[in-house]
Parts: sequence; C-alpha cells; structure tokens
Amino acid sequence: MTSQSIQAGITPNPDQIRRAPKVLLHDHLDGGLRPGTIVDLARETGYAQLPESDPDKLGLWFREAADSGSLERYLETFSHTVGVMQTRDALVRVARECAEDLAQDGVVYAEVRYAPEQHLDAGLSLEEVVEAVTEGFREGERAARRNGHRIRVGALLTAMRHAARALEIAELANRYRDLGVVGFDIAGAEAGFPPTRHLDAFEYLKRENNHFTIHAGEAFGLPSIWQALQWCGADRLGHGVRIIDDIEVAADGSVKLGRLASYVRDKRIPLEMCPSSNLQTGAAASYAEHPIGLLRRLHFRATVNTDNRLMSGTSMSREFEHLVDAFGYTLDDLQWFSVNAMKSAFIPFDERLAMINDVIKPGYAELKSEWLFQQTASTSGSLATED
Repeated sequence: MTSQSIQAGITPNPDQIRRAPKVLLHDHLDGGLRPGTIVDLARETGYAQLPESDPDKLGLWFREAADSGSLERYLETFSHTVGVMQTRDALVRVARECAEDLAQDGVVYAEVRYAPEQHLDAGLSLEEVVEAVTEGFREGERAARRNGHRIRVGALLTAMRHAARALEIAELANRYRDLGVVGFDIAGAEAGFPPTRHLDAFEYLKRENNHFTIHAGEAFGLPSIWQALQWCGADRLGHGVRIIDDIEVAADGSVKLGRLASYVRDKRIPLEMCPSSNLQTGAAASYAEHPIGLLRRLHFRATVNTDNRLMSGTSMSREFEHLVDAFGYTLDDLQWFSVNAMKSAFIPFDERLAMINDVIKPGYAELKSEWLFQQTASTSGSLATED
C-alpha cells in the first residue's frame, strides 16, 4: 500500500478534527455569545427580557428556539443577544471571547460579521461600535496566543437588507479597511428584499476595489444568487446552498449543470455553506442530504462554516464531525475545505498563501504523520509477535 493510499483513508477522530487548522468565513458575532456572558451582560446593562437567568437553561432555550421551526422564535433569539450588545464594554467582551472560543476550537483564520447599525440603542456611534469590536478581536487574539493558540480575525460589516443604510455601512467598511475590517455583507430576509435594492453600496465598493459577500441562495433560491452575482458583483455567496436547484442528477448518477451552476463553478465563486444552520432553516433535511456532498464531489469551491454557533449549538469542529459522519470525509477532505476557505478570504494574496503553506498544510501533514506513526508502531508490534 502506498503512502498516498494510506493517507486517503485517514478518517479523523473528534480530537484530530479539533486540532486541525480550520478557516471560518461565515460566522455572526451576535450568534455566537456564551450563555454565561449573556446573563452577565444583561445584569450589567439592565436588560430584563431574558427568558432564562441560568446560563445552562438559557443555552438550551436558544438551541430549542432555533430548532423550533418557528421563524418568530428564531428571530427572538437575536433580539436577546443584540439586546445585551449595546455598550462599548459589552462589544469588546463579546468580540474578545469570540476570538478565544474560535482559537480554542482550532480556527486559525476567521472572518466574523456583525451589523453596526444594530448596536446604537445606548448612544454609541457607528464608528465607536466598529472600534470596540476591533479592540475585542485584538484582545482575543492576544489571549489565545498566551494560551498556546494562534488565530487571526477579520471583521465583515453587515448592512440589513430591510433597512436603508447599506451605502453608509459600505462607506464605514471602506474607512476601516486597513484597521481590521476586511469586507462588507448584507443579511436579513431574502424574500421581498433583493440585493439589487442596495446597488449603490455595491457599486461604491467596486469603485473602491473593496471586497463584499452577499447572503444569497439560502431561502429564496436561484434568483437571489443570480442577482447577487450578475447585478451586484459579489465576491462570495453567503450560504449559496440553493445552487443545487440548477443541478440535475439522473438516475444513473450522471450530473448536468445549468448555466448559473456552471458559472459559479467555472468562476470558482466561493460558497459559504453552513450545514447545521441550513438544517434549522429547512434548506436541507439532514447532513447526509446536504448539497455540500454533491458540491464537493463536483469540485465547487465549497467552504464549511458555523453561521450562528449559539443558536445551532455548533462549532467548526462539530460541523466537520457531522460531515465526516455523513460522507466519510478524511483529513484530505477537511484540508480541501480549509484551503478553499483560505483561498477565498478577504486578505491580500501573499498573506493567504502564507497561511495555506505555513499553517494549514503543515498542520494537516502533522496529523497525517501522527496517524501513520501510530499505525507503523502497531504493525511493528504484530510483526514482532509473529516472529
């Protein structure tokens, strides 16, 4: 058996998945708070609307509300997290803990998004919100390093689709592009709020040679993806899971791509896929039926992401664990997803290349060699017994 065939069969265990260097492109700051932090901040800021005051019970409430199938209850979860993120100190703490939690989970690069316009209720300005979150990310990076982990976190500034501040937020993202903000995003309900409503923001960003992603193809389907790409010029697709609607799989297993799916694959447009979140929103019925399996096989530029870690009760490691269980993915597959994500990050090319060659590939190589030495030791022992 060749070393290549041995490596191809390495199915990682949970510990290896946690230690593997991972890259995260789609994670919402207000969807990843620690339950204990929510309780603390509610007490400190006078927020009195929490459904539970015990951190364990509150964490369970968030997951059950997100799993309920009720859009009203799902949206309520964010009213509570955003509700306690209205002061500078709260934003710094949440961002710091976000970076620490991701680093602890083996994430080496993350782009975390948030909507500055949602954190103004206590009198902060948009600029103060951005500066507080950026400070928190830097503190979290330093704390992670002291604990033996390395992570780099960039921010994506999100505008809400139903509001009218997209151009203002795009200009904000451009002002802070060399100070920790790596790009722009729009989020919110797709149906009734097409991305073309915010063409002025996207045209501005393109003129400024800046990066942006668009939530598209999660619930509304192919028209949302088409508009995000062909009208708005998105660099990446937030979710993009409904591109599967433009792919036909025949009974014999042969596959035919429609024009839009072909374009997405040919142009190597990154898909920020969030399996656990997609199950909650009904975009997929199970992990085994999630389109990421087919898209991986067809070599789309698929990436794996968390979306909202608190609401989905997930992490990057858990997302990978689910995919390993569903599709039998190996360390080679996890490396493929991680390199895909790093190639698609909104930082300069040379920095992406350094992360791939100096951090990601060596990290996976170490895991593979670790497994190989264990197997060699085991084989050597049995050979000695036979002699």
